[in-house]
Amino acid sequence: MFITLLASILALSALVCFILTMVFRGQLNRILQRLVGEEIFSAWSRYLLFALYVVGISGGVRVWELDRYITPGKDQPIIELTPDRWFLEFYKTIIGTLQSVAWMLLLFFLVALIAFIIIKGQEQRHKQSSSAEQGR
Repeated sequence: MFITLLASILALSALVCFILTMVFRGQLNRILQRLVGEEIFSAWSRYLLFALYVVGISGGVRVWELDRYITPGKDQPIIELTPDRWFLEFYKTIIGTLQSVAWMLLLFFLVALIAFIIIKGQEQRHKQSSSAEQGR
């Protein structure tokens, strides 16, 4: 029963990550194209999607918490896997996956915003210096 729960939670977490990649892929790709350029865009895009899956699945599949279904605690019996427990574990998996991916995307967007501001500032300086040279 435990192996079935673990496999189900892993599949559910991967499904949630897949849905999130479909929702955010366009926006992430546009940001990456703007920041890193066409030459290395595809590699960065694949890495970011890989990181999204790793972070999401590791946040959704909480193996250290599932241990209580196979190992008894101090003065406590092994917890039985009832339908209510299954539902609770599925809920925790969805929330954990969403929370992990949300933190990762927040961090990515903050770093991307800082990089975008730096790039815009460099473009502005380059534009001002080229217009000053044409004015001479």
